[in-house]
Amino acid sequence: MATLFTKIISGEIPSYKVAETQDFFAFLDINPNSKGHTLCIPKKEVDKIFDLDEDLYLGLMQFSRKVAIALEKAVPCERIGMSVIGLEVPHTHVHLIPLHSMDDARFSNKQKLDPEEFKAIADKIASYL
Repeated sequence: MATLFTKIISGEIPSYKVAETQDFFAFLDINPNSKGHTLCIPKKEVDKIFDLDEDLYLGLMQFSRKVAIALEKAVPCERIGMSVIGLEVPHTHVHLIPLHSMDDARFSNKQKLDPEEFKAIADKIASYL
């Protein structure tokens, strides 16, 4: 059965896409820790990050790095934090989170944004790629 993220990649579920390659997809988290919180995923469904084959793992890290650099240019912050937890969706995903304080890294203080804000942020990040 396709994961939520596979449905996002296929367009079955809408998303605020930031970047896409043949193997990877990046989109805004709709329940963000801070504005610009982005998820980077492989298009191949693999539950756990360390179950990715080495090439796909390294490719995901390179893709995430490019997105993080664009994200930091697009969203003012102290730095971009990276986290891999993956308990909510059984599909490997890297969280890229603009950090203003340690609270942004704790997944407990969520931001509320309207669709126009999401779209504007996604477009701004994409413009730096």
